[in-house]
Amino acid sequence: MSTFKDVVSLKFKSMQGDGVLFHGEGQRGDYITLELQKGKLSLYINLGDSNLHFSNSRTSVTLGSLLDDQHWHSVLIERFNKQVNFTVDKHTQHFRTKGESDHLDIDYELSFGGIPVPGKPGTFQRKNFHGCIENLYYNGVNIIDLAKRRKPQIYTVGNVTFSCSEPQIVPITFVSASRSYLLLPGTPQIDGLSVSFQFRTWNKDGLLLFTELSENSGPLLVYLRSGRLTLLIQKETKNPVEINE
Repeated sequence: MSTFKDVVSLKFKSMQGDGVLFHGEGQRGDYITLELQKGKLSLYINLGDSNLHFSNSRTSVTLGSLLDDQHWHSVLIERFNKQVNFTVDKHTQHFRTKGESDHLDIDYELSFGGIPVPGKPGTFQRKNFHGCIENLYYNGVNIIDLAKRRKPQIYTVGNVTFSCSEPQIVPITFVSASRSYLLLPGTPQIDGLSVSFQFRTWNKDGLLLFTELSENSGPLLVYLRSGRLTLLIQKETKNPVEINE
């Protein structure tokens, strides 16, 4: 197909930081790829220039961060000729594509959730998407509805279900800022420490984690200070190591 205008809209919830959400390409070098990379969403697009497929001069725009947080995020791509509006969670980037023409020529199939067949002209290997997609529309066509009704113009590959399981999360609330905490007895002489959690707070300051490191290495603290997350390792014989996010 050859189009002067394209509109792609969807919502996604990812279980990992990398994965292709949408891809299409043609024999003359045209392509459009929407890819999650390290929690950020990148849009790659080229109109009719085969020299741009693997070069640093190809058009790419990145939006968002921490999009692999297992929460729903919305995406809207609007292209008219070379003008593109790329929106992720209401943040929009306007840009102009490179290439020789104003229309997008897609000679192969459009794929959602991955790039299906390696080895085609210009196709590059990427990770498939792992997560949930809903409200997926391409130029007004409800892609998920076609797949669910097993229409002949679309097919599914691999483990695909028409549902999205919600993770079982049991939260805990610390009502008092001065008297509430959890205490876990430590294990002597362990080689390392691994802690992971999600939090939500209205306070700009507060202690999230405290532990004494082994062999008199001093304490380790994770806390909020003026709204910024800080990791502090206080060694007894050296200056403290502090990392801010």
